[in-house]
Amino acid sequence: MTTPPKEVIHTRIWEETAEADNPFAAVACHCRGYDVYGDLLHKASFIEYLYLLLVGERPTPMQAQLLERLAIALANPGPREASVHAAMCAGVGGSPAAAMLMAALGVGAGNLGGGHEVRVALEAWEQFGCDIAAWQTFFNDPPKPQRADIWTPMEHAPGFDPHGVGCATPVLQTLQALAALAAGPHLPWLAEHRLTLEAVAKAPLAMSGVAAAACRDMGLDADQGEMLYLLLRLPGAAAHALEQKHSGFKRFPFFHGAVKYVGARADNP
Repeated sequence: MTTPPKEVIHTRIWEETAEADNPFAAVACHCRGYDVYGDLLHKASFIEYLYLLLVGERPTPMQAQLLERLAIALANPGPREASVHAAMCAGVGGSPAAAMLMAALGVGAGNLGGGHEVRVALEAWEQFGCDIAAWQTFFNDPPKPQRADIWTPMEHAPGFDPHGVGCATPVLQTLQALAALAAGPHLPWLAEHRLTLEAVAKAPLAMSGVAAAACRDMGLDADQGEMLYLLLRLPGAAAHALEQKHSGFKRFPFFHGAVKYVGARADNP
């Protein structure tokens, strides 16, 4: 009788050793070679663990500090930001928790301040680095897509706000704080050449542009940076969605008192 082949999960991220009495429970879990519950749980921070999961190696102290500062800057884009507002709409409508987060992810994934914009900006960082002439050429004559994609072509310089007038104060504060860490060359260079880049892009720097430069200084590629950006912006979406869920639609921001019934009434045909 032939023994059926043993099923194997192929991953370089995770390794489990089964309990002696239960093959579906683990006695030990290793992430990238580190004992999660026997070692990391007692010694590592969440930020260090997150970097280890995404990148595959332990962050340097400077990389860990940069990621922690970036996480604070991105954690809550605010209720006027489209992805947070989408989560709030789901919350006030009584949607379950997963739907609230899915709304935030869906709306916050695109080309305007979303995850895909960060990806495109990171690809540009990988290609042009700290070459001001190359960035100027890129902004003046952006490359045309070579094949059809689910994403429409970028309509503005990635990492810059096409609707902005001047660089927003929180963006400037974040750029200054992260550049001061000197974890890599890209953030300090961006801070030094921001005004020149804004003039060529015809738009002020956006938080997505700061995030892309930070991801590059942490050694993340475009895939990793896009995913991290989506993850880090969820806490604010979750908090605002829960607040609106408990406040109710009658107190929903932006539209309270603005929706009026215009249909005919029995006493006023």
